[in-house]
Amino acid sequence: MSRQVVSTEKAPAAIGPYSQAIKAGGFVFTSGQIPIVPASGKIEATEIAGQTEQVMKNLEAVLTAAGTGFAKVVKTTIFLVDLAHFATVNEIYAKRFAKEPPARSCIQVSKLPKDSLVEIEMVAFS
Repeated sequence: MSRQVVSTEKAPAAIGPYSQAIKAGGFVFTSGQIPIVPASGKIEATEIAGQTEQVMKNLEAVLTAAGTGFAKVVKTTIFLVDLAHFATVNEIYAKRFAKEPPARSCIQVSKLPKDSLVEIEMVAFS
């Protein structure tokens, strides 16, 4: 099975020893995206809505670079530092998955990189 690294300047560069995504076996596995703005390298939004919107933009850029998109996502995992943000995240997330949304897990965690409020990872077919 072949394995291909996916990388784009339209999403934040990795802040550790990982790739933005890997294509393998007809699937694309994204790394978790936090709300870093690629142009500045910083988290600019302080509230959950702005952070979630940026995460979804970052994921769209990675999926596009991999030759796929939200319509081909089969599984997502959402990490939140506060499940009280669930409804807001859901509203923003749902805009990308109006029909036949993927399987999903949502987990509350104690802390995320760079003190972000949300991180999302996806698996899509290519």
